Amino acid sequence: MKTLFSLTLLSLSITPMVQAQTGSAAEPVRYVGGVTVDPTMHEGRLRYAIGVENRQTMRANRTHPEQADGYGWTYNHASNLGYWNGRFYQQYLSNPADEHVAPGQTLLVTSTDGRTWDKPQVVFPPYKAPEGVMIPEGYHGYMMHQRMGFYTAPDGRLLTVAFYGHTDDPFGKGGIGRVVREIHKDGTFGPIYFIRYSSYNNWNETNTSYPFYKKSPDAGFVNACDALLADKLMTFQWWDEDNGKDGFYGDNKAGQALSYYHRKDGQVVALWKKSLTGLSADGGTTFSAPVKVPTLLMSGGKVWGQRTDDGRYAISYNPIETTQYRYPLAIISGDDGIVFDNLLLVSGEVPPRRFTGRWKDFGPCYMRGIEEGNGNPPGSDMWMTYSVNKEDIWVSRIPTPIRYAVTGPVAETFDKLAPGGTVTDWNIYAPKWAPVTLVQTPGASGLCLELRDTDPYDYARAIRVFKESRTATIQLRLYADPKNTGDLDIDLTDRYGNRPVRLRYTAKNQLVAVDGGTEKVVQSMQPGQWYTLQLTVSASAMGNYSLRVNDKPVLTNARLAEAVESVERLSLRTGPYRNLPNRQTQNETNDPPLPGCDEQTTPTLFYIDDVRLSGK
Repeated sequence: MKTLFSLTLLSLSITPMVQAQTGSAAEPVRYVGGVTVDPTMHEGRLRYAIGVENRQTMRANRTHPEQADGYGWTYNHASNLGYWNGRFYQQYLSNPADEHVAPGQTLLVTSTDGRTWDKPQVVFPPYKAPEGVMIPEGYHGYMMHQRMGFYTAPDGRLLTVAFYGHTDDPFGKGGIGRVVREIHKDGTFGPIYFIRYSSYNNWNETNTSYPFYKKSPDAGFVNACDALLADKLMTFQWWDEDNGKDGFYGDNKAGQALSYYHRKDGQVVALWKKSLTGLSADGGTTFSAPVKVPTLLMSGGKVWGQRTDDGRYAISYNPIETTQYRYPLAIISGDDGIVFDNLLLVSGEVPPRRFTGRWKDFGPCYMRGIEEGNGNPPGSDMWMTYSVNKEDIWVSRIPTPIRYAVTGPVAETFDKLAPGGTVTDWNIYAPKWAPVTLVQTPGASGLCLELRDTDPYDYARAIRVFKESRTATIQLRLYADPKNTGDLDIDLTDRYGNRPVRLRYTAKNQLVAVDGGTEKVVQSMQPGQWYTLQLTVSASAMGNYSLRVNDKPVLTNARLAEAVESVERLSLRTGPYRNLPNRQTQNETNDPPLPGCDEQTTPTLFYIDDVRLSGK
């Protein structure tokens, strides 16, 4: 036994060990934070990335399509984002009700500031085959699919692209080809052309509905398409639908839904669904084989990575392993594009899904930012687009540097900000029918924060992170509009989203506070008047808080609703707290639309001003 043991030690000492060196092709990126999400909570118990602004750009509406896309289609997903000529361009897929079920089209919506968005326009309509061309056996119509939306050519032209295929499987032999058209500066579109046919079939100009791009009389457009086809890094995003039986991608292999960025050392990092990554040392001509990175927890949702304007890097994804429940939307960041830390929340809101449909997964997902070369909006913010419940389309503005902590006191008057502009350092959740806006202060000079809500199934929300504190003082001025017909919930939360302090200004003009496990009416209120609310909080297992209204004590030493170690967020919300759907909610159902979901309600309307937050 002694001899055998010695030989074993000898063999171990001379046998080389293969290691997955971080930053190499064996492990291109690594998350070192160690924080993971709690799958039972919409927010995942994550800290907030401070100052993120989430705004809905298209709210699906079946019975009043003029208020949405003009069609009333309720499956909307797979959005892409670009910035060109002083304007944001957002492109997304749309079907009547279900994923991968015909017909399908691609729409485009634009904005000059990322807050106010125009009505969507169809940029690629449902496919109609030429007369005599039949749908192949085993397929059920035509659909659209794409992993890439925009390309800015070397001469400055903007192209938009998409992919036509057959339902319900547009990949490989189910594909037809990729189409392209130019977006002009005046907002009009050029003709639609095919830029590449599926390599699995014999599609060409004789049996498809649009001509090949080489037939365009516009030499500049042809040159722009040639430049796109020659850009191997940009076109590697196309691998999903047609992985190139004709050798278009060389010997490269890929995962699904490529996102990429350049590291500071010049290498290109590829990110795909399901935690797959790769590395290229030659600018994207060749990539290492995709490898699974175990520290990036994800499933069938997309992942987005980029270099940010502060010289750092960020990766956004749904850090969960269940494809049908895609929340929360989170982000990690790092200095070198290799090592990432601080898993933070971009959006943890999961409103009720108003319309059921095939494969309509819950939550904010399929995030895409602005690709390298496709524009850079003013300022240093990171911008992303995503869908919620595969139903509505959203955009997110993420300030950089990405951070989660506040060190000093907060004194917010809003007066130095711009009306309708950025609410600096506040996290904003603003559906179309529940906007959060900087407006003129009612009855006074200066600006304040307006929360207006006419959405029957969603709410407006504004959150201010302050210094994490065991004892804290919170003061704000509150005004209920005389037209108000709803409630405003005011919560103080800890870093995990627990809500130890809960107040509510009700539609009956009563101020309600939670004392331990009991709700109490602490004061009657009058709409059309400003009130100053001041909370003092002591966070501990036996913690308590007190409340003053207009400097009058109305609640003293009330018990916390739940024990916490500290508090760090003020949350204002025009609807009740929600944590449904959850991961036990059945995803594939065939229910009717939620009652009244296409109709606006009477308004919930509140104003907030002079917010002061401090603690230790």
